[in-house]
Amino acid sequence: MSWTLCTSGAAILKAGVNVNSNIVNYGTNKTFLDQLSDEAENDACTLARSNLIGNYSGLTANGKQVLAKFCEAHIAQDLINYDVDAIGRGAVFHMVNILQSQKREAADLISSDKHKTYLGIT
Repeated sequence: MSWTLCTSGAAILKAGVNVNSNIVNYGTNKTFLDQLSDEAENDACTLARSNLIGNYSGLTANGKQVLAKFCEAHIAQDLINYDVDAIGRGAVFHMVNILQSQKREAADLISSDKHKTYLGIT
């Protein structure tokens, strides 16, 4: 299931340049990063009340973008929270607020029944 709705590179990029470089080394921490992806994708499926992974090809291009935005923000928050001191506590507060806003906006679209057809979610 890992990395169907977004890429690891996009999630890491959203976490920012000062995120702990040891944790984002995919070769070393593949299992941990895959777990974060699985958690984000599971949350997206739960919000949509649909198997988004199994039905990925049926999603609209816009729907895929909304789901990627949600998962990237979800994973980026986890990466930032892993080592707050690597980024700096003041910057973390600001970054996490921005990511939470992006995540909430995407979650609202994913879970709203009136947007299901628009997203291609059945």
